[in-house]
Amino acid sequence: MMRIGMLTSGGDCQALNAAMRGVVKTVINNSKEPVEFYGFEDGYKGLIYGKFRMLQGSDFSGILTRGGTILGTSRVPFKTIHEPDKNGLDKVEAMKQTYHKLQLDCLVMLGGNGSHKTANLLKSEGLNVVTLPKTIDNDLWGTDMTFGFQSAVDIATDAIDCIHTTANSHGRVFIVEIMGHKVGWLPLNAGMAGGADIILIPEIPYDINKVIDKIEERDRTGSRFTILAVAEGAISKEDAKLSKKEYAKKLANYKFPSVSYEVAAAIQEKTGREVRVTVPGHMQRGGSPCPYDRVFASRLGAEAGKLILKGEFGYMVAYKNREMVKMPLEKVAGKLKTVSPDADIIKEAKLLGICFGD
Repeated sequence: MMRIGMLTSGGDCQALNAAMRGVVKTVINNSKEPVEFYGFEDGYKGLIYGKFRMLQGSDFSGILTRGGTILGTSRVPFKTIHEPDKNGLDKVEAMKQTYHKLQLDCLVMLGGNGSHKTANLLKSEGLNVVTLPKTIDNDLWGTDMTFGFQSAVDIATDAIDCIHTTANSHGRVFIVEIMGHKVGWLPLNAGMAGGADIILIPEIPYDINKVIDKIEERDRTGSRFTILAVAEGAISKEDAKLSKKEYAKKLANYKFPSVSYEVAAAIQEKTGREVRVTVPGHMQRGGSPCPYDRVFASRLGAEAGKLILKGEFGYMVAYKNREMVKMPLEKVAGKLKTVSPDADIIKEAKLLGICFGD
């Protein structure tokens, strides 16, 4: 009898269910022995507190197109993983005990950057772990693509598309705030796909005067409107020079709901132009996965299933140079895949006339 545990950790996204379905179908269809699947509820919390349920084949029927996660998810910050909970429970030891109590042969984890740190820790503690790269931010090191990203790009692009007509009708400056706290892959791709004139991302600190120059340039050439795709983690050149302590102090006394409203206020003050801010927010995580993500997540799930059947553990299934590969967890954990200011896609965007505020 083979026993496999599964959990989804961190923020939700599209195609989590499709990826789990890919693992289960691959293992069941190709295993030479009976298989039991245990689903841990709400991510690592389920593994810590022993909250799980045995999964049946029917649980994976009809979920290819379903968003979210049938197991539920939560965030258990890695920086607190070694701290006892409020009742003094050792979280790491509790996860190990749950794993061994169920006599699991493997734990499958679907998660992002922080979740992979915990997965690597469990691997170092002797547990058999296989992971899949999940995040709308596409910021996991070691893989060219994560599932959930393309679906989020589609939704963010739709938001920008919808703004175009009203921006043109009223001759306004519109800011669409796109998710991306530490990295800018999502706002960069959605901004380019949606025809944004200005894209502000965390990796390229912006000069508000350069942003205003672009808006005024469009005014001079007869454009009635300007659209900015602004990452939620965009930062000005002035703020980028602050120490972490100084920046934290600024945020503690921040008078704006987010950076987009700060940018909007500066544009209005310096140009007199009417500016509107739109925040799609968690819509970018929701809904059904796009066809690309359904296929991609299914492929990742199949490759994870293959690793399990071969008894190869301690890896994240990754996508590199258009091929599925296995990436050692210790090489993935704790690393972010950021947008290089010198990346080809940035250079090409600038050739198209897109301003990054630098």
